[in-house]
Parts: sequence; structure tokens; C-alpha cells
Amino acid sequence: MSVLHDVAAADLQHGLNGGEVVLIDVREPSEHAAERIPHARPVPLSAFAADELPESNGKRLVLYCKSGNRSRKAAQALFAAGHREVYHLDGGLMAWKRLGHAVATDPTAPIDVVRQVQMIAGACILLGVALGAALSPWFLALSGAMGAGLLYAGLTNTCGLATLLARMPWNRSA
Repeated sequence: MSVLHDVAAADLQHGLNGGEVVLIDVREPSEHAAERIPHARPVPLSAFAADELPESNGKRLVLYCKSGNRSRKAAQALFAAGHREVYHLDGGLMAWKRLGHAVATDPTAPIDVVRQVQMIAGACILLGVALGAALSPWFLALSGAMGAGLLYAGLTNTCGLATLLARMPWNRSA
């Protein structure tokens, strides 16, 4: 039987201080570059492979992401690869920061992919409405398509635009 252990942020801090934990950040490279728990190793979910995790040398591997959703998905990949016990940070980076624990930041890192999606979707919707009002109502289809894409992303928790943006050079080089 496979068991997913939720690790509280306070317990993770103790494990890191005691050298008992190898921390794996499953967010995308641009997210990791912008803000991360110190000493976390990046292994993005988009390229996650159970056999490519860093050597733990007997330490407990703990996965984390922004909120805990992607680390749960990475845990499922580990279970599929035969792991019986997997640990992840309950509540993710948001829970970590809520308790006031330290984060490493890089102000020169690319803008978060979610914010990039929001800016592009907003610009396309605004452009579609403006062109629809000024030139032809057919341009409103652009706004409708973006709205449908956002609705689909919200319902399925998968965003094609975010996946595409994560593969862009400015987000991969981080």
C-alpha cells in the first residue's frame, strides 16, 4: 500500500535544520528561480521522472510546490514507479511563507508563468473587444476563445497556455 505523508511546514524546518531532508521543488524553473525554500533542488513536474531524483543518502525526500497540488501529482508518479512512502509539504510554499520561514528570491527571475497567462489572456480579451467594437464583431471570437480557455483551465486544472509558456526560452533558462 502506498502512503502519502503530509509534512507540516514547522516539521520540515526541523528536518532541514537537522540535515534529515532532501527538499525537491516540483514547480517550473522560472518559479523556482523567482522564489524557493533555501537548498531546495528543482525537479519540475513537467519533466518529472522518478528515476532522476537526486540521491537522498538515507535522508527523507520531501516534495513541494506552491500549494501542494503539483507535489501530490509528483507523489502519484513516484507511487507508479514503485515507491511505497512519499512525503510532501502540506500547503506548499504558501504554508511555508505563512509561518514566516525564510525563502530565497531573485528579483531578476522571469515573471511567474501564471501571471504571464493572466497578462496574455487579459490582453487578448481586451484586444478582441476593442477590435470587435471598432472593426468587426468577428474579432469578439478572440475574446470568446480566451474566455473558453480560461474556463477549461479552471475546470480541469490544466492550462495549455501555461504549459506552452513554461517551455519558452525566457522561462527555461531560469
